[in-house]
Amino acid sequence: MRLVVQRVRQASVAVGGETVSSIAAGLLVLVGFGAADGPDFAAGKACRGLLEKLLDLRIFPDEAGKLNLSLRETGGGLLLVSQFTLYASCRKGRRPSFSEAAPPQVALGLYDAFVEMARQALPGRVGGGVFGADMDVSLVNWGPVTILLDSADFAAGT
Repeated sequence: MRLVVQRVRQASVAVGGETVSSIAAGLLVLVGFGAADGPDFAAGKACRGLLEKLLDLRIFPDEAGKLNLSLRETGGGLLLVSQFTLYASCRKGRRPSFSEAAPPQVALGLYDAFVEMARQALPGRVGGGVFGADMDVSLVNWGPVTILLDSADFAAGT
C-alpha cells in the first residue's frame, strides 16, 4: 500500500462534472494497493498501522508556526482517492506497466475497507473518490507539504 499525502487548504473530487466529495483544510491522500496486498491486507497490522501514522503525522503548524500538530489534533478533513498508478513501473520503454498494482477487484475491497477504517477514526471528517472512475481532483496544496508513506517501510519497522 502506498499513500501520497498532501497537506491542503482545500480539496475536492468531481466525476462527470459533479463534485462527489470535498474538504476544507486537511489532507488529500492518493491511495494505491500493490499486487502483494491480498484481500486480507486491510485487516492486517501494516494497513492499520499506516492509517494510524497518517492520522498522527505532525505536519500542521502549532501557534508558533512549528509543524507540531496532527490531523486528529487540528480537526481537519481527510479526502482519500484511489490511485492505482502509484504502482506504475517505468523501468522499460515509455509506457508505464501497472503489473505491480493490485487487481481492481482486490483493490476495490481494500480501498473501501481503508475508507471505512478512516471514517471510524474520524467520524464526519472523511471523504472519498469513486473507485475506478475518471476523476477530476482539485486541491490547494498548503506549504507545499507532500509525503510518501509505504506499507513496505512500515512493515520493516522504519
